[in-house]
Amino acid sequence: MQGLVQAMQTHAHTQATLQAQLEAQVQEDVATLFKGESDPLLAESWMREIEKIFRAIRCTEDDKVTLATYMLQERADVWWSSLLRTRFEDGAVEVGWDEFVRLFRAKFVPEHIQDKMEQEFLSSTHGSMTVLEYEARFFELSKYAPHIVADEHKKAKKFVMGLRPSLRTRLVAFNHRTLEQALSAACRQEGEMEQYLEEKKVSQKRPAAPF
Repeated sequence: MQGLVQAMQTHAHTQATLQAQLEAQVQEDVATLFKGESDPLLAESWMREIEKIFRAIRCTEDDKVTLATYMLQERADVWWSSLLRTRFEDGAVEVGWDEFVRLFRAKFVPEHIQDKMEQEFLSSTHGSMTVLEYEARFFELSKYAPHIVADEHKKAKKFVMGLRPSLRTRLVAFNHRTLEQALSAACRQEGEMEQYLEEKKVSQKRPAAPF
C-alpha cells in the first residue's frame, strides 16, 4: 500500500512539474500570442493552438480564460481589458470559457467575415500554388462552408473542380469519393507532369545527333 501511495505521489509531482514547464513554455512562445490581427484565419489558428495547449497541460475550466487572455497583446489586449471593465466589472464577474470563445469569435471572426470567407472558399482555385499548398488553403477555408464539407463526396468534388485545368481534366472522370483520394491522385498527377516537363527540358538541351 505504501508503495502505491508513493507511486501516486511521484506521478502527481511529475504531472505538476510537466504542467508548470508547459505553462512556462507557453508564456515564452511567440506563436501562442495573439495581437488582434484582422485576418480571421490567424484568429482561428490561435484558438486551435490554445485549445491544443489546454489539452496538453490538462488545464482546468477555471484556468482557461486566465491563461488565454494572458496571451492577448496590443489590439486584442485592449479589446479584452475594455470588455472586462464594461461588462465584467473589472473581473469581478466570472467569465466561462464558452462565453470567452463566443465573444472572441464575435470580435475577430464576426458573421460578415465568415460570409466573406465562405465566398472565398466557394471561389477558391489551385492557381499557381502546389497541390499541397492548395489543399492547405482549401482546408483552412472549408470550415466556413459546413454545408459542403459535411458531405465527403461533395468536398472531394469541390477540391477537384478547383484544380488547374491540366490536372482537373485528368481527375474529374474518376469521381473520387473522399478528399484524401482526390488529394493523393492530384499529387501523383502533379509529380508525373513535373517529371515529364523536366525530361522534356533535358531532351531539348541535348545537341542534335550528327548525320
